[in-house]
Amino acid sequence: MDETRRDRNAEGRAHNARPRDGLGRPLPYGAPGVERQPEGVARAPEETVREAQRLLDAGMPFHAHEVFEDAWKSGPDAERELWRGLAQLAVGLTHAARGNATGGARLLRRGAAALTEFAASGGPAEAAVVTSHGMEIGALTIWALELAARVEEAGAPAVDAAAEAPRLRAKG
Repeated sequence: MDETRRDRNAEGRAHNARPRDGLGRPLPYGAPGVERQPEGVARAPEETVREAQRLLDAGMPFHAHEVFEDAWKSGPDAERELWRGLAQLAVGLTHAARGNATGGARLLRRGAAALTEFAASGGPAEAAVVTSHGMEIGALTIWALELAARVEEAGAPAVDAAAEAPRLRAKG
């Protein structure tokens, strides 16, 4: 396949059809890759969280980001910042796993900042309070800020995306 042509979807819009690896990096045409998430899927919040957690647990934060992005684009205006922040956390983890400490830390912090308005008030003692569709937003914010600091340490290796995946909800 011609590597220089621009892929198009059925509507004629640009759409990269190259296969991707588990961290979303494009692979050469014809290489085996990870099945991509369908785009533009409107899911209920429960389904969004469940699918994103499955992908995070599998070490596929880039793909989880796509699930959050669908919710961000199709959800109610009042929740756009919630889903956008979660998408940024997933992309931050993606960059950290790819070895891009600067980009990973920046996106983790940006996502944490976006989630602040959805976290329980009352400070660190209440950080794990369950809010927003059963997700522990305060705990996710703390996770993101701690990971950002860790990946920025001099000589820090790329992280293992599956091992570092956050829990969106408390197990139970």
